[in-house]
Amino acid sequence: MKNDVVPVQIRGILPGSPGCALFVGNDDKVFVITVEPAMGRVIGDFLRGAPKERPLTHDLLSHILKGFNIVVERVVITELRNATYYAKLVLHQQNELARKIVEIDARPSDCLAIAIAQKRPIFVTQSLFDQVEDMSEELDRMNEAGDEPE
Repeated sequence: MKNDVVPVQIRGILPGSPGCALFVGNDDKVFVITVEPAMGRVIGDFLRGAPKERPLTHDLLSHILKGFNIVVERVVITELRNATYYAKLVLHQQNELARKIVEIDARPSDCLAIAIAQKRPIFVTQSLFDQVEDMSEELDRMNEAGDEPE
């Protein structure tokens, strides 16, 4: 899967109701993934490095993975089916006996939160990147109008 992916990042967050728009992409194209408002806030907080009173679920997962010497290698947003995005969390574990890589199906919002929290790379499959509508102009218009996403 590593060869047919495109590196992306979160380019902006636009809170809203009933969902929060995550602008994901690169210099070539930006597309939108809608997530629950609470997840949008969590991802925004991770992006800003905002302090937290208590660990969040994504922090807990990160601590558990670290305790078992498991590293998040990368996140891949894999496909869009019936208006729902799918993603994989790619984990890597290595010890003196073996090296193991595991791909786990997960919600894109969780994958993005974990990737941002751990400063890990985010990718999208080339086929999905080719398929999604480019929202770069909308993001640029919002930035110019002062409706800057987080």
